[in-house]
Amino acid sequence: MAYELYYWDGLQGRGEFVRLAFEEAGVEYIDVARQEDGTGSMMKWMKSKSDAHIPFAPPFIKDGDLIVSHVANILLYLGPRLDLAPQDEALRFVANGLQLTITDFVAEVHDTHHPIATTRYYEDQKDAAKQRSADFIENRIPKFMSYFERVLENNPEGSERAVGSALSYVDLSLFQIVEGLRYAFPRGTKHLGVRYPKIIAVHDAVEKRPNIQSYLASGRRLKFNESGIFRHYPELDQDN
Repeated sequence: MAYELYYWDGLQGRGEFVRLAFEEAGVEYIDVARQEDGTGSMMKWMKSKSDAHIPFAPPFIKDGDLIVSHVANILLYLGPRLDLAPQDEALRFVANGLQLTITDFVAEVHDTHHPIATTRYYEDQKDAAKQRSADFIENRIPKFMSYFERVLENNPEGSERAVGSALSYVDLSLFQIVEGLRYAFPRGTKHLGVRYPKIIAVHDAVEKRPNIQSYLASGRRLKFNESGIFRHYPELDQDN
């Protein structure tokens, strides 16, 4: 039975971290919201007043009768099943901690263009967004990226791996972080390769994997746009 992924149609967003895991593993999955009446099906689960274990928001997956929500939680569940998590159980929790840190970083990316309220349009908070983005580029990108650079440097089991000796979903997520930052802040991230060579090495290694190459060249890989988490507004970008 195919996995079912529930996320908003038309954007990569948080759902992309799960898609990358499915695509790398080469397993069958259904991107439900991209099917006919798929969004309606997704909303049915979220608005249900009778089903147990209803999700608050997408992304969530269905595996048979089980619903698993939140990116890090989904990847904690999928990792061993897709051979994208360390064999050692203790290291699986290390991987989960890294993914939760990525979750924090993604939330800060979102807040660069919606620093006041998610219910307001970007155009209603542009001045605050400029201030938030300037601080994000100057302080928060280096904070998170330096941390992950050290994680890679200190991994005793393998180069170009965040945890353990084999590819994990954390490596796939670091690839997506680099892709998203380069799209949203091309000026602010132009020195990533110099400052964080190990992260870029992970990105480049993931990009060359056959299943990922095939996915990136396919119609299944949605383009970045100004409805997702990573948005490119030139007025928010600056040199760093």
